Amino acid sequence: MVTTVAIIGAGPLGRWLARAVAGAGFRVLLEDVLPANLHRAREFLGPEPASAISFVSTIEEAVREADLVIDCVPDELESKLEILWLLDRMAPPRTVLATPTTHLSIADLANCTYRPAKCIAIAAEAGTLAGNAGTEILLRTTKRTDLETIALLDHFWHQLGFNPVFEADPVE
Repeated sequence: MVTTVAIIGAGPLGRWLARAVAGAGFRVLLEDVLPANLHRAREFLGPEPASAISFVSTIEEAVREADLVIDCVPDELESKLEILWLLDRMAPPRTVLATPTTHLSIADLANCTYRPAKCIAIAAEAGTLAGNAGTEILLRTTKRTDLETIALLDHFWHQLGFNPVFEADPVE
């Protein structure tokens, strides 16, 4: 069960996710290495969800208690590998790692972690997520993704108002 979500990256997608996730009743830890991004996030989010969102300045602080981590770093191989490597080492073993990517293989990315069974791809463009609750959201799994991870993300995205559809990574 998800109670705490860490969102890594406070750019447009991270800010939108923080608002949506907090609005659905989850505790959010929003992290960004750039203080200016966290400042913009505070302004964007306003006082309304302030009690549910904590702004943190380190990945370690963000993921320490997280049940689910969603990274919002650029959809580039080097960026994804670096962030997943960090998250894998800092988050508790139970934590699920979700990464938005439209063109990278989640199987390849997950194999670079110690928890491939707990990695999943959110196969959606940033713009498609924002404000499109009620629509389908494609989640890519690997042959190693465990049923607990699928159930956790199915429930999570339903809570946000999306209809999750799970598909095996076509690269596998």
